[in-house]
Amino acid sequence: MKRMLINATQPEELRVAIADGQTLLDLDIEVPAQEQKKSNIYKGRITRVEPSLDACFVEFGSERHGFLSMKEISREYFSPTAIKALESGERVEIKDAVQGGQEVIVQVDKEERGTKGAALTTFVSLAGRYLVLMPNNPRAGGVSRQITRDERKELLDTLKEIEIPSGMGCIVRTAGVGREREELQWDLDYLLQLWSAIKEAADSKKAPFLIYQESNLIIRALRDYLRDDIGEILIDDEKVFEDAREFMQQVMPHNLRKLKVYRDDTPLFSRYQIESQIESAFAREVRLPSGGAVVIDHTEALLSIDINSARATKGADIEETALQTNLEAADEIARQLRIRDLGGLVVIDFIDMMSKDAQRQVENRLREAMRMDKARVQIGRISRFGLLEMSRQRLRPSLGESSYITCPRCDGYGAIRSIESLALSILRLAEEESMKEHTSRVIVQAPIEVANFLLNEKRQAADEIEERTKVGITVVANRWIETPRFEIQRLRTSETVDEPSYALATGEELESLPAQAEVQPGPAPEPAAVSGIQRTAPAPTRKRGGFAAWFKSLLRSIFGGDEDERSERSRNRPRPHKHGGKRPDKAVGSSHRHQGKPGSKKKKKTQARGKKKKTGGKPADQQPGNQKPSQDGQGPDGGSKKKKRRRRGGKKRRGRSGNQGQDQGNQQGQGQSRNDKKDQEKDPGRGRPADQKQAQQPQQQSGPKPEQKPEQKPEQKPEQKPEQKPEQKPEQKPEQKPEQKPEQKPEQKPEQKPEQKPEQKPEQKPE
Repeated sequence: MKRMLINATQPEELRVAIADGQTLLDLDIEVPAQEQKKSNIYKGRITRVEPSLDACFVEFGSERHGFLSMKEISREYFSPTAIKALESGERVEIKDAVQGGQEVIVQVDKEERGTKGAALTTFVSLAGRYLVLMPNNPRAGGVSRQITRDERKELLDTLKEIEIPSGMGCIVRTAGVGREREELQWDLDYLLQLWSAIKEAADSKKAPFLIYQESNLIIRALRDYLRDDIGEILIDDEKVFEDAREFMQQVMPHNLRKLKVYRDDTPLFSRYQIESQIESAFAREVRLPSGGAVVIDHTEALLSIDINSARATKGADIEETALQTNLEAADEIARQLRIRDLGGLVVIDFIDMMSKDAQRQVENRLREAMRMDKARVQIGRISRFGLLEMSRQRLRPSLGESSYITCPRCDGYGAIRSIESLALSILRLAEEESMKEHTSRVIVQAPIEVANFLLNEKRQAADEIEERTKVGITVVANRWIETPRFEIQRLRTSETVDEPSYALATGEELESLPAQAEVQPGPAPEPAAVSGIQRTAPAPTRKRGGFAAWFKSLLRSIFGGDEDERSERSRNRPRPHKHGGKRPDKAVGSSHRHQGKPGSKKKKKTQARGKKKKTGGKPADQQPGNQKPSQDGQGPDGGSKKKKRRRRGGKKRRGRSGNQGQDQGNQQGQGQSRNDKKDQEKDPGRGRPADQKQAQQPQQQSGPKPEQKPEQKPEQKPEQKPEQKPEQKPEQKPEQKPEQKPEQKPEQKPEQKPEQKPEQKPEQKPE
């Protein structure tokens, strides 16, 4: 069972995990000291317009100015001349559209990363439980991309029934699947109320300031991650539990039964054995079940992932081992990308595989594993170098960005120079400084290990430099400096230093630990102007659709959805095939299903099909055998009907001996009346309507055929019988009669149609 686990025991960190049993599926960590700006709405001021970038910079209350691209600016902020140019089809430059000092309402689309400021947009989107409202983007709207084709049409039809104000757009989220119109309208009303409050707050104050702040992690997790497949929500803090219960009481009261407080002494994450899995998300290397490993490295441009076979020996040969390791790696990579929330360009170096089929298997496995990801993902194909390129949308700062700090010793490089390499580099730089004019002395401050190497192993080289340049070199072992840092100071002839060498060591370069001020949280952010908007009405209760809704979902599961289109298609198709098509045959069969027994259904269906198809018969040597039933009172049309029935339903008759027994009974002159008589004996109320409908259906689907039967029977029977009797009876009767008569004659021959064919028997037997 899937669970949502919320750990809030430590005030410095709030963690939300989605677990399936004891497997970690998703993780979100929020540090209260680090302010999250994504999805916040600000009122900003344009400070600079940059035509070379086709963008402008906006002051919205952060240390760095935000970046606002031209394509992210709504037309409502354009100047009148720019709007006229757009209407005439001309291209508009950003310097003509907006100007410095103009105030705009912006929303943070991407967080600040490194030296880059936040990416902003004027197309505001407000996320609700079931809908996302875009109040100034009328062209936006539709259904979430993660919703499948079966449910998309139904949601689009429901979306048309919602009252969306003009000039606004609306998108249905995945949580809106299966919701009624009242529930979607209720969510939309709240979003409209929120947008009107944002507009009022924006007009009441000058920029820059925070208008609306996105909900905290608990509310976002319940709103975005809670689905029907999650069975429990466990929270280990009473205060957080009350906040979650209050939110669910307003928005999703039907899920309150899932919300529970965890009071066990064992930590929540340790109870479900996911604490160790969270720690693996901080590691550079992740082990695979087969013995292989996945190595994840970050670069400025992209994220590189390498797969190593390591101790993997499961396969029968090297190709099988590579395939199995790559398949395991595809599942683990998709999981690690979700847990770490890694975004941007990703390049995966799979183990080389010679088979194209094996490469396609790995690609399909990765696509299948990434299907449950909420972020937008684009996956390429494995190139001839064995590399697969993909991209993943950044939903929030990654786990490393929110939990890591740059290493002060290596500056995030991940490696430092060795003592020998650093000592030689210092010696060369000291020689270069000593060769400059008017130099009296060179002072080198280095880590203790490096200084010892210079004073001992490289003492002779230092003496040679001093003799050649006539400049003294002083090496100071500084215990406050760590590898790879050092300092070289050049003194001119006019400068003198009388202090001893041990007194020259200073602690200014101490950077082994981050400054305490950097870890401390900054000043409390300014509260948002809009907060605490309550819903005016409680969430509407869902009404069960009863048998009709159940039957509709059953049809969707069987036929793959779009049953409305299928029904319309089935109603429209019989018209062009009215004479000789296949669809009318199915209609006849479906009407007989509600009239008689299974034996009569099969018989009537095959007869109707035989009446419909008169063209494209079998070869001439098989046609006489197919016309044999015409001797038993079915007329010339009956022969052609049997011929087509055998050609089309031959395979079915082999498996259904009942139809063959009926054919043999017809050959003895009893024809079609026996099945109907049997129905009349067992169910007298059913037999008569069946006879009446059977007489009406050929008129509806085969046109004038039933009217020609009584006219053609007396004329054509004597012509065909003498030709067909001597040829077919000795060939087919001995094969079929002894096998099928004893089995089905007692079941299907009692009586069927005494009213229709007493006239045919005296005409056939004397001939």
